Amino acid sequence: MVLLYNCRYLSIDFMEKQIITTGNAPAPIGPYNQAVFAGDTLYISGQIAINPQTGELSNASLQDETHQCMKNLHAILAEAGLDFSNVVKTTIFITDMKRFAEINEVYGQYFTADFPARETVQVSALPKFVNVEISMIAVR
Repeated sequence: MVLLYNCRYLSIDFMEKQIITTGNAPAPIGPYNQAVFAGDTLYISGQIAINPQTGELSNASLQDETHQCMKNLHAILAEAGLDFSNVVKTTIFITDMKRFAEINEVYGQYFTADFPARETVQVSALPKFVNVEISMIAVR
């Protein structure tokens, strides 16, 4: 593609997408992928507390749900050759903001320093009626 910018032609190469898939995280339950690399940036789809070995929810407590989300995210990061130190942005979706401290306590255990940027959003419902869903963006 060629663009005109200040009367000069610039050539822009489009990045190829690389799909990341692992059996160590839940299979997508819709028309999306677990993660997609675009250049050096990895976009990870929101993960809920599905145990990939059983296909069942790990939701005995909000802490269990959050740990399972983070385990699923870790598995996808590992498949892409990355870890939590590569994460630059997370989004946490929760159904009850009053319980954010419980989620935050577990979430914080997975990062040691240089925490990523983050937003937390309360929503009315999540897939399979879980209490938390977390997505990430990482850079290699």
